[in-house]
Amino acid sequence: MSKGVSLQVLADMVGGVICGDPEITVFGVGDLATAKEGEITFLLKPSEAHVLRETRASCVVAVEGVEADIPVVQVENPVLAITRIHQFFLDSVPVANQGIAADTLMGKGCTIASSVATCPRVTIGSGVILGERVFLESGVVVGDDVVIGDDCHLMANVVVRAKTILGQRVIIQSGTVIGSDGYGYVYDGKGSHIKRPHVGNVVIEDDVDIGANCCVDRATFGTTRIGRGTKIDNLVQIAHNVIIGQSVLIVAQCAVGGSSSLGNGVVMGGHAAVADHVNVGDGAMIAAKSGVRGRVKAGDVVSGTPAIAHKTWLRASSAFPKLPQLVKEIRRLEKVVAALEEKIS
Repeated sequence: MSKGVSLQVLADMVGGVICGDPEITVFGVGDLATAKEGEITFLLKPSEAHVLRETRASCVVAVEGVEADIPVVQVENPVLAITRIHQFFLDSVPVANQGIAADTLMGKGCTIASSVATCPRVTIGSGVILGERVFLESGVVVGDDVVIGDDCHLMANVVVRAKTILGQRVIIQSGTVIGSDGYGYVYDGKGSHIKRPHVGNVVIEDDVDIGANCCVDRATFGTTRIGRGTKIDNLVQIAHNVIIGQSVLIVAQCAVGGSSSLGNGVVMGGHAAVADHVNVGDGAMIAAKSGVRGRVKAGDVVSGTPAIAHKTWLRASSAFPKLPQLVKEIRRLEKVVAALEEKIS
């Protein structure tokens, strides 16, 4: 259990104002339905403040103006505030350093920090560098000459192939493969597809999160790069030689084609795709299920397949259900026009 702190400490941490007793002790975070005494909860909609009468939490984070029978930390953004508070409590729980598991397989010439921990059945290649507090769960495979920075966490059955470089505080969920060969073949004109060698690598910068069962392919030559602070959901495909900027958000089941680039702050909705050799500018937004075939300018919002301006797509999609009736009307008018032309002639 986390060590308790006063509500005032938490309010100062998030820049909040307390209405109520600032000296109560808080031990953790819970939602409105499950929070217990000693925990802090959060309220997203002021219109639902009445539910606070039923919570067992000792205090709540909410926007300014919310009143309750328990102390309220008033903030501008309750979601951001409770996230920071929750992370504070998780970080304050001491984690015992279990060290290197006895059955960990390790190659030659590795540099392993003393604070590294591995679970059973981890395989580490030759020439690997692991920074401080790296944690490798069961079934992780780390290839030759991989560099993993401080405070990285690779969950069960992650594969990081040769020459990949991970920055600091990278989190990779179970089943993801980093550095697999890209999908590159050349037709020989005789009925066969010849596989192109992929001799580049993958670089993942600091504070990147990658979800479960994702694939990030190594470059044909050079580097596939994922920028600092980018967050990638589950089941995402990043092809060879892709360059992703900083603080990009990519939602589940997206795909980015080879040699494409996403600028800083780009957002891709679920099940969207970017074709090969496409540039998406800084701050652009790609709506869910969109297919991007050409350049997207910085700040643009696009939807549909092929992707067009979002507002245009909304107007077009609203017209789709009317098309069958419009076709009938056009055919009727064609007959009327043909009859009029026959009379005139």
